[in-house]
Amino acid sequence: MPTLSRHTPDKKLRLLRADAFSRIGWLIHGFTTRRGGASDAYGGHALNLGYTKHDTHAAVDANRLRLLRALRAVNAEGKPWPLLRLRQVHSDLIHRVDHPPEQLLTGDGLVTDTPHLLLAVQTADCLPVLLADRKRRAVGAFHAGWRGALARIVEKGVGAMRLHFGSAPEDLQAVIGPGIAACCYAVGEEVRDRFHAQFAYAGDLFREVTESDPVREKYPLLFMTARAPGHSEAGRTIYLDLREANRRQLLAAGLGASNITAVNFCTACRTDLFFSHRAERGLTGRQMGVVGISRDGKS
Repeated sequence: MPTLSRHTPDKKLRLLRADAFSRIGWLIHGFTTRRGGASDAYGGHALNLGYTKHDTHAAVDANRLRLLRALRAVNAEGKPWPLLRLRQVHSDLIHRVDHPPEQLLTGDGLVTDTPHLLLAVQTADCLPVLLADRKRRAVGAFHAGWRGALARIVEKGVGAMRLHFGSAPEDLQAVIGPGIAACCYAVGEEVRDRFHAQFAYAGDLFREVTESDPVREKYPLLFMTARAPGHSEAGRTIYLDLREANRRQLLAAGLGASNITAVNFCTACRTDLFFSHRAERGLTGRQMGVVGISRDGKS
């Protein structure tokens, strides 16, 4: 099970790590929380890792350095590893990297078999999904919101690792990081319809809740107004299980169920621990899911 490091106070940097990944000696990984940073924004002591308009570049740079040091992602001279990120666009674009690119790449997935590079995806409700090939010493990091899931970003990520590194699905270990859970992820009918058009199992990903409204029931004619496209009927809410959507894609790509771990935190429920774009109405920072390869099983 993923565990939250408890050896430091709340004002110190805190990471989530998955036991399945921690048992791989050459692997460095982690999912950040909002705690233990240098940012005054978002409640103070925030580990915001994204260049948001409410925070300073200096604070974010300091936070990223704190993360690298906490992970011991430094070389023998103490120099931090390159932190490779993306300009994320909710796509199925995946890049293989073996050195830091000259410019920020656009896409939502990174894969590598090169040691001493730290792959990162930024999230604030969407899911970070990490992959590791235990035999080929290759890793991947993917940003999976509902648009990415609809584009099969994680399923295509498994394919990218097979293409570039010869990874067999049975050798891959996956960890689905913290994100908004089915309890809080309300979506419109158009999202459900698009999933049903793509996936035979889409019915397993959604639940519908109908709430009683005595005034509406007594005076229905007062509420006969036009609704914007994609919105559910009044009193009816549709919830998407994004975690299950990505788990099913990993299964479809050939991973065994025992090789898939999910971090069971909801970012919208736990804004004391995570940034949540939806729960905080956009006024929030960004956490990261990160993964990298140590050449000899040590950082």
